[in-house]
Amino acid sequence: MEGKAYIEQFIRDVPDFPKPGIIFKDITPLLQDARGLKIAVDLMGAPFEGGGVDVVLGIESRGYLFAAPLAYKLGAGLVLVRKPGKLPYRKRSATYDLEYGTDTIEIHEDAIGPGQKVLLADDLIATGGTASAALELVEKAGGSVVAFTFLVELAFLPGREKLAPHPVHSVLRFE
Repeated sequence: MEGKAYIEQFIRDVPDFPKPGIIFKDITPLLQDARGLKIAVDLMGAPFEGGGVDVVLGIESRGYLFAAPLAYKLGAGLVLVRKPGKLPYRKRSATYDLEYGTDTIEIHEDAIGPGQKVLLADDLIATGGTASAALELVEKAGGSVVAFTFLVELAFLPGREKLAPHPVHSVLRFE
C-alpha cells in the first residue's frame, strides 16, 4: 500500500465530536506512524517544490504539525497564526464566523513582508472560515498567497469555494 491509500488508513472517524452529528477526522493515529507522517508531508508539499514559496503559514494548532516540516522541505520560513492573546509582539487580527458565533486569529505585524509568496497549511479544510481569515491577514500584510495545502478536505462543505480563486491542494478528500 502506497501514498494516499497508506495514509488514509490512519485517519480515524470519531462520531459525535465535538457535538452530536459531527464526524471528527482524527489525524493523531497518522502522526504516530513515522512512514505515514513522512508521506503526508511529502504529498502536501509536492506541488510546491522547486521554489516559489518564501514562507509557509501554519494555522493554530494542528496546522503547525504540517507547516514546520513543509517549510523545512521547501526551504522556506515559517509563520504562525495564533488565537488571540498568544503572540507577544504587535499583531494584526482577522475575525471570522463560526456556526455559533465568531472567532479571531492573529499574526505578528512583521511576520510577512510585502510581496512575499505564502503557502498556507492546515490539517483540514471544512467550511474555510479559518483559512479565509488567514488569507485576509496575508493580504493585509502585502503578501501573495501561492496556494493552500491541506491534509484532509471535507469536500461536502464549501471550504474550497470560499478560498477561490486561490489554488487549493488537498491530499485526502472525503465526499
